[in-house]
Amino acid sequence: MATLNILYAGFGGQGILFSGRFLAYEGLLLGKQVSWLPSYGPEMRGGTANCSVILSDDPIGSPIVDKPDILVAMNLPSLDKYEDAVVSGGKIFVDSSLIERKVKRTDVDVYYVPATKIASEHDMPTLANMVITGKLLKEVSGLGIDNLDEVLGKIVSARRQNLVEYNKKAINVGYTFQ
Repeated sequence: MATLNILYAGFGGQGILFSGRFLAYEGLLLGKQVSWLPSYGPEMRGGTANCSVILSDDPIGSPIVDKPDILVAMNLPSLDKYEDAVVSGGKIFVDSSLIERKVKRTDVDVYYVPATKIASEHDMPTLANMVITGKLLKEVSGLGIDNLDEVLGKIVSARRQNLVEYNKKAINVGYTFQ
């Protein structure tokens, strides 16, 4: 992995920023240069949210991801807005529980993950973001789940440590999703 530009997009309350922080910390543990740039609309919950993450072997010049190698679309407006921005040969991860349409492009790899449905079925309805992140960790070369305990131990706040096991479960469910 020379440089990996990742864009998570959805609406507030879906854990978009948390997922981005997770990947940024994963990059740190892999010895990469890292940039994490959150962005959300003024509404917070229900408004727009996206997060740019860059993992690189080289210094990062700008934290903005305008041509993602990887797009994680958690709602239809996000897929509509960013699908065409993904580089040819890139990857698009779609929460197919919330997005009914198919990706129009044929020059990218697409993963349809019913993350919201899977999370609900496993009694963790607020963790669709981590289910789809688990699938991303499996499908993107250079990433994986080897550092899962350390990453979650660092990014989950001290008062919410009871949620670490739920996040691990959600990531593992996504990682094994076919």
